[in-house]
Amino acid sequence: MLTITERTSGQGAVDDTLTLPFDQRQKSRLRVTLDSGDEAAVNVERGAVLRGGDRLKASDGRIIQVVAAKEPLTLVTATEPRNLMRAAYHLGNRHIPLQIGLGWILMEQDHVLEHMLEGLGAHVRHEMAPFEPEAGAYGGGHRHGDHDHGHDHSHSHGHGHHHHSHD
Repeated sequence: MLTITERTSGQGAVDDTLTLPFDQRQKSRLRVTLDSGDEAAVNVERGAVLRGGDRLKASDGRIIQVVAAKEPLTLVTATEPRNLMRAAYHLGNRHIPLQIGLGWILMEQDHVLEHMLEGLGAHVRHEMAPFEPEAGAYGGGHRHGDHDHGHDHSHSHGHGHHHHSHD
């Protein structure tokens, strides 16, 4: 089986692409099917998140470009900037991976959190988009123990909220 252990830089042609959602792109070891249909084992350095556009070098020399898959996300906006800042504060307290832009926040869909956000005066809308959250709030130094458990942290902040996994 093809193995992929190193990143590479550079421009030019790529031999294959690998389309993955965020929860897969934050794992350091995984079995994947390249977009060409070839099976591969990815084993990159721990704590490194694969971003859309990153290039990997396979054991046979092939260059594979990572593509961030479109996934079901919630776009959070607000008419009042203060409401969006409050939303970011409350989401950040829960260690939720967030992609932050000018006037918007993208997060994984979660009905409990969406309800809370609407209560804070934010607007929520579902959309399919690639997810490239801020670095640092997950993975890296935030792993508990040495096992990959995705991002189903349930830090109890006394709100009885548990992250619901999406099928």
